[in-house]
Formats: sequence, C-alpha cells, structure tokens
Amino acid sequence: MGAFIDLTGKKFERLTVIRRVENKNNKIMWLCNCVCGKTKIINSHDLRSEHTRSCGCIHSESIRMLKTTHGLTNTRLNSIWCSMLTRCSNINSKSYDNYGGRGITICNEWKTDFLVFYNWAMENNYSQDLTLDRIDNNGNYEPENCRWATTEQQMNNTRHNVFLELDGKKMTVAQWSKYLGINVYTLWSRIKSGWNVQDIINCPVLNNTTRHTITINK
Repeated sequence: MGAFIDLTGKKFERLTVIRRVENKNNKIMWLCNCVCGKTKIINSHDLRSEHTRSCGCIHSESIRMLKTTHGLTNTRLNSIWCSMLTRCSNINSKSYDNYGGRGITICNEWKTDFLVFYNWAMENNYSQDLTLDRIDNNGNYEPENCRWATTEQQMNNTRHNVFLELDGKKMTVAQWSKYLGINVYTLWSRIKSGWNVQDIINCPVLNNTTRHTITINK
C-alpha cells in the first residue's frame, strides 16, 4: 500500500476536499464541496484519477444539454444511453457500485456525444428487442467491447452466472430455462430455496401438489 497522501484543501475539477472522513470498504474517503454548493463523500482513487469530477452536477448538466440538441430524447436508445452514463458516472445511482464503482468507464466518444452512440447502434444491428451488452463483463463501454444481445445472451454473460450440471450436461441457469421450457425465475427460486441439482432441473412446474420427474435427453 502506498504512502498516505493528505488531500485536504486540494481541488479536483469542481470539487474541493474539506476533510477526511471514515473509511468505506477499506477505501480512504473524503468530504468534498462542489462548486454547485453540494457536498459529497468520495474516495481517494476516484478523486485523484479524475473519475469523479463533481457531485454529479456535470452529468446532470450534460444530459440537459444533450436533450436539447437532437430530436431523439424520447427514444429507447436515448434511455439506454442515459442509463449507461448514470451507472458509470453518477455516484448516487443504485447501480454505481457495480459499474463506475468497479472501474467500468465509457469511451469518450460515447460519453460526450449521444449521436455517436446512436450511429454505432444503427450500424451494429440494434433492434427494439435487444439490449446493450458488454462482451467482456469486466471491460468498458466502447465499440470493441459492446454488442446488441438477447436477454438470454446477456444473462449467460453475467459475472454472477451459476452453472448447473446433471447427467453430464452443464449449462447456465438461463440455458437450462430455455432447454426445459421453465421460467428462469422459477429455477432461481429453487436454487435460493436450497433444492438439490436433480430436483432443480427435473421437477416440472406443477398445477397441483403432485410431484413428477422428467427425463433429460443427453
């Protein structure tokens, strides 16, 4: 671990460090004052790397500005783009810890210009039934690492995937769901309830209290 660096009084873009506060998740945290008047608690890494440059007001201002520069504000693609920005750069977002908090960033071309993202989407098979998916789940949002995927593809690509194996057949929960014709949330409910693998896979969805067994083709 490197030597402690006191950031008190230092300025980072719109933020001025007021004082150090209690650590969080083994990270050194600082109370900062933003030029907009709000205060936020931010960790050393995000400050020094300039990953966080304001209390969130830069993000809000960018969204407001971009909404007035094109006629695509109410489109699904614009909503996807705004959600991507929020989870990667807004420390107040519930999803931030799993994205921006993990170091996931957005390439400058997409982050600063919705139309660049829009044009990429149109040139790469975007459709209303697909979602934005990162090929490498630990990689950033950028053209080389993104694709438009089905819900099944995205679920199979999650870093929290669980594999189930029975009779030599090994698949993700989403793949078993499609193979068996059983809702994926039903399978997850069985897993969380502590069922063994054979019952998770072999027990069909019942309309009564009778339990039957099905045979899986190998």
